[in-house]
Amino acid sequence: MEGTMTVATAGPNCTPPYSQDRVPLVALYSLVTAVGLPANLLTVYMTFLQVRRKNVLAIYLLSLSVCDLMYICTLPLWTIYVAAGHQWPWTPGVCKVTGYVFFNNMYISIFLLCCVSADRYVAVVYAVESRGMRKQKQACAVTLVIVAVVALGHFPVFTMEEGDLARRRCFEPGQATAVVTGFNYARFVIGFLLPLCVLVFTNRGILVNVQASEGLKPWQKGKVRSLALAIIALFLVCFAPYHTILLIRAISFHAVVEECHFENSIYTPYTISLGLSTVNSAMNPILYVMASDNVRQEMWRGLSSFRTGGSWRPRLTDSSQISNYNSMEGAGNITKVQNMIT
Repeated sequence: MEGTMTVATAGPNCTPPYSQDRVPLVALYSLVTAVGLPANLLTVYMTFLQVRRKNVLAIYLLSLSVCDLMYICTLPLWTIYVAAGHQWPWTPGVCKVTGYVFFNNMYISIFLLCCVSADRYVAVVYAVESRGMRKQKQACAVTLVIVAVVALGHFPVFTMEEGDLARRRCFEPGQATAVVTGFNYARFVIGFLLPLCVLVFTNRGILVNVQASEGLKPWQKGKVRSLALAIIALFLVCFAPYHTILLIRAISFHAVVEECHFENSIYTPYTISLGLSTVNSAMNPILYVMASDNVRQEMWRGLSSFRTGGSWRPRLTDSSQISNYNSMEGAGNITKVQNMIT
């Protein structure tokens, strides 16, 4: 987020190529909305059932799904904006609120992904030691702290000047300043690099423990390995391009460059990379919840009951991907780990 209702120019005659990203961004935002909206709605319901069963991990997954839903709900507005040639048809206030929700939930989602991986790591690597230590109240407190810190960090959005209202631009990359440059450095380090280190460390720790287990079959170990690699790969694909461009923009502030040429050359990669970050919100439900065989079986059972006109009630004894985290508390038996992370 580098400005609000402002023009990305180094001068009055420097106009970014607004039309270049129209087709790919409209297609991308539409696809993410079509896939992510129903997937996250379903995930909210499934994880809410687990929260009622006093599951710890479900707190993070439910919060992640709600966060992704809010994130996705801003995409129709961005789709209209891009399709109109980057002309914002609503008021500056709507622009600020939409941008605030969009960027807020991007980073809340990133930090919640770290919480999910950290909770899995503790439950697997320190199964005995963590017995009774993982509580829903703690998970709620951590989630609230993340939301509060990120929300406060982005609150200056509402104090920014609107800029050039005649051109009706909304959250376009503006002329570099020392404040914006420092903010970009912070977002790269705190919002991308550190979370990436957490994800790599925790998933590697889980993978090492699983590979060392003699109670798991090769295909089960392979499934855990594939899931760990998919988590890291998805994070890199969705967030590395955008934050790399933020870093390049920050570094360029200290270099002697022809600003208009630089801004125009990096504008389309910047907007496409920002659009690519939205894919994460559509993939999270598939990767973190629906990848579970037991979750899929429960969903199919519900759909079958709906088609036949029968009543469907989720089984309280089902050992889904999430509920098996609780069954592992105090259990040092690594042979049950595949139920927790696959």
